Amino acid sequence: MVYIRSKNLEGLHRYKYAGVDHSLTSKYVLKPFYNNVVIKCFPMSMAPNAITLSGFSFVVINFLTLLWYNPTLDQDMPPWVYASWSVGLFLYQTFDAVDGTQARRTHQSGPLGELFDHGVDACNTVLEVLLFAAAVNLGQSWYTVLTLFGSTLTFYIQTWDEYYTQTLILGVVSGPVEGILTLCIVYAITAVKGGGSFWQQPMLETVGIARHGIIPNYVYELPWNQWYMVYGGLVLVANTVQSALHVMEVQRERKQDVIKPLYGLLPYFLTWTFIPAYLYLQPIILEYHLIPFVFYVGLINAYSVGLMIVAHLAQNPVFPMYNVLTLPIGLAVLDSLGPFLGLWPSALGSGTYQIAFVFMLMGLGFGVYGSFVHDVITTICDYLDIWCLTIKHPYNEEDEKKKAK
Repeated sequence: MVYIRSKNLEGLHRYKYAGVDHSLTSKYVLKPFYNNVVIKCFPMSMAPNAITLSGFSFVVINFLTLLWYNPTLDQDMPPWVYASWSVGLFLYQTFDAVDGTQARRTHQSGPLGELFDHGVDACNTVLEVLLFAAAVNLGQSWYTVLTLFGSTLTFYIQTWDEYYTQTLILGVVSGPVEGILTLCIVYAITAVKGGGSFWQQPMLETVGIARHGIIPNYVYELPWNQWYMVYGGLVLVANTVQSALHVMEVQRERKQDVIKPLYGLLPYFLTWTFIPAYLYLQPIILEYHLIPFVFYVGLINAYSVGLMIVAHLAQNPVFPMYNVLTLPIGLAVLDSLGPFLGLWPSALGSGTYQIAFVFMLMGLGFGVYGSFVHDVITTICDYLDIWCLTIKHPYNEEDEKKKAK
């Protein structure tokens, strides 16, 4: 499949990155650290995308330790595991943040860098959902599914915002900055406290707040991990509303339809109509095989985000509404509804074949997304005469001056 048509390739030359970061943490703490310390650790010969991929390797290692020690997402692990997750995620954030600086100082900035960065971030999102669930002992439950919904929606809507406004905007509180730092802190505290069981204690009681009549019992007894859900939900709603209003404001300034961009959110919410429906109809997947299903859902989101980024880079005015990976889950819901409503038998049943189907979905997701990544990277590299993980044309100031003359 061709993801960038020949007529849209010229848009790659017109591409120019535009981003705004309103985070105070980033401005006063992280960026000075990155620019004055971290960037000096990387040689000028190292490609920016190689830095991005190197950072992601730390998260992959974290995930492998999860599979070894806590594949059910509800068991305490050795403290060093949580500590390694905290360090690994911070290193990922650091590497991910300095790749842009490396691109600018080596004069390698371009559309491939943004595509590669967003693609790796999308993969990291699904892994961190599982790592967080394991760190706070959410288990294979609806809470983990809810965490997946919030994380993927945040990523989807930020990319949707960037497509329509041509600018990546990070708010005062955002996932790539404060969200990741929060996870690093959660992992570190879990290591100190000796395991995820700590987060299952009532938060108000743990911090020493006495029980009062004005505090409902269910609020007072709410554990830490569910308070995190409340915090995440509030941030999610705020960021979603902010992005929607921003897109509508930009459309209004351009004297364009302010409602049409909102249709771009429909594919996401259609997919998330099927996801909880399928898990409700097939509880065996929710309770025993959630990890491969989470991978599949994460790949759906990564593919949608990737299509949006490609359309943004190539300046394609047609928003990508269709995601082929949504079709199988829709058919699975239809198949499972038959026995539930008593109208027709299920072709897959409710046991072994459903489990095999979920692993097939995960494999399909890897195949489709992998094909997309390979095709787009190859197309951009061939058209711009660059390499992905190494620098094909090192910048030489004297040569550039001669060309300018």
